[in-house]
Amino acid sequence: MISLLRGKAAFLHADSITLDVNGVGYLVHISKMELPEIILDQEYTLQISTIVREDAITLFGFQTSEQREVFDILRSVNKVGPKLAMGILGSISVPDLASAVQSKNTVTLSKIPGIGKKTAERMCLELKNKLSGLAITIPTTAGGLPMPERKKPDPLQLALAQLDYRKSEIDVVLSSGAVPSMEEASIEERLRAALSFLAKQP
Repeated sequence: MISLLRGKAAFLHADSITLDVNGVGYLVHISKMELPEIILDQEYTLQISTIVREDAITLFGFQTSEQREVFDILRSVNKVGPKLAMGILGSISVPDLASAVQSKNTVTLSKIPGIGKKTAERMCLELKNKLSGLAITIPTTAGGLPMPERKKPDPLQLALAQLDYRKSEIDVVLSSGAVPSMEEASIEERLRAALSFLAKQP
């Protein structure tokens, strides 16, 4: 059973990466919250949860053992499979998830794609004791203050990386002012603007 992989990000996909481990490529599914932060050719160490079925062996990767443990706990909820569990972790942070479950905040949970009211209620009922037993930590600065809220990942970065543009080229596009912000335009419009800008570069 694979529990950890260390290697370079060789390819980016819609909901996964190909991790090159000593010349062997492993397809690893990761959350959409972390996917835009993956940089091609950089080395990553991922905690792995291996799902074995009759027709497939699927790998799900996490940057911390805490995330992997929460993923496995989520799968214990009735009608929450591995893809939905990964979708949950891609939509809400672990501390916010634990807080919503403890406070029975079904409104927040129901906003997660794939989670309806009944599933949200079931999560609050079945996960309360399981999540409360975890040592869930909120990242802090060196001075002990809470870390500022992480900037929302830009999907344009992932889209350009999938088109084989280098990080240096992507950084130039994002800082050029030639592409409207996420709030001003759709990803399709922003991608067209980015490609138009790149086509004019020497």
